[in-house]
Amino acid sequence: MSIDHAELELFRDNVKRFLENEIAPHYVQWEKDSWMPREFWNKLGENGLLCVDQPEQYGGVGVPFQYSMVILNEMAKLGLASLATGVSVHSDICAPYVEHLGTQAIKDYWLPRMASGEAVCAIGMSEPGAGSDLAAIRTTAVRDGDHYVVNGSKTFISNGQHADIVVMAVKTDPASGAKGVSLLLMDTSLPGFNKGKKLEKMGLHSQDTSELFMDNVRVPVDCLLGQEGKGFAYMMNELPRERLNIAVIAVAASEGTLEETIKYVQERKAFGKPLAQLQNTRFTLATCKTDILAARAFVDNCVDLHAEGKLDIPTGAAVKLYTTELQGRVADACLQMHGGYGYMLEYGVARAYVDARIQRIYGGASEIMKEVVAREILGR
Repeated sequence: MSIDHAELELFRDNVKRFLENEIAPHYVQWEKDSWMPREFWNKLGENGLLCVDQPEQYGGVGVPFQYSMVILNEMAKLGLASLATGVSVHSDICAPYVEHLGTQAIKDYWLPRMASGEAVCAIGMSEPGAGSDLAAIRTTAVRDGDHYVVNGSKTFISNGQHADIVVMAVKTDPASGAKGVSLLLMDTSLPGFNKGKKLEKMGLHSQDTSELFMDNVRVPVDCLLGQEGKGFAYMMNELPRERLNIAVIAVAASEGTLEETIKYVQERKAFGKPLAQLQNTRFTLATCKTDILAARAFVDNCVDLHAEGKLDIPTGAAVKLYTTELQGRVADACLQMHGGYGYMLEYGVARAYVDARIQRIYGGASEIMKEVVAREILGR
């Protein structure tokens, strides 16, 4: 699908205006409260900011993939990292699983509700003993007539408290390793499904991250996403988009943090002159800007590749590795230029610093990304 860049920029302006007027004034309080009110999901849906690249028949706008990335970009650039993370999981990770793998009945029922914000979706992969190693999950789904009986637990689940449905990774054949993994779309209102406590995190405070517990939850067989035993392959297919989402957030957050820092060093004085006149400040800003320009070019190229169906797993891993490592360096450098004020949470750079740390872990840790890229280079 071709892109009208003028329309895309008009969409960007509308997204930015909505975020500045409707979200940003509340965001600092959400972070203090460690909670984003559930009704804001509905407001996002009402304003067409959820699942925008979904077909219109399922409640989306039917626009190209680039539009969805504009939403994440503008959220991250404004420092709304908790919101960007939640929306990314819902719209850009979960929705494609449902659209690509769900039965027609599943798609007709749930996708419009996801686009409107009526239903919030999470993805249940990580477990207490299985993070980046998805083949090691232990949650089981045993076939019993026209249902699966699911037992197990998940942790570090983004959108976990608000979730109405979860794309759940389960073992339908525990003896078969990765080939025994399947995906179920699980309604969180089913008996035996319980949400644990909201986890307290170092950053992303208003993003609801939770434990989930399944005790003999009976899930209809029709809620199987795709084919039984193909779950690991499906997850591998969707990982490039997930990692690209994280990369988009990383480079946009870096851009926003740098812009705020540039303003700060031009106003703040030390030794009788603005910090911006000190050579160390100027060289640090120049390095950050140059690195961000390179990262932006890489990310934009990967966005276009994904829109064309050409973003492969190694490149998705590489762009996540490069941008998230850069995000950490930029946040650290910018905080340092704020001095003691950078350590105060009233300054956005402090939130940017703690929010950046998880980016190198979720979606596959940097070490895993290096291994993925290394295998592509070395063939093993």
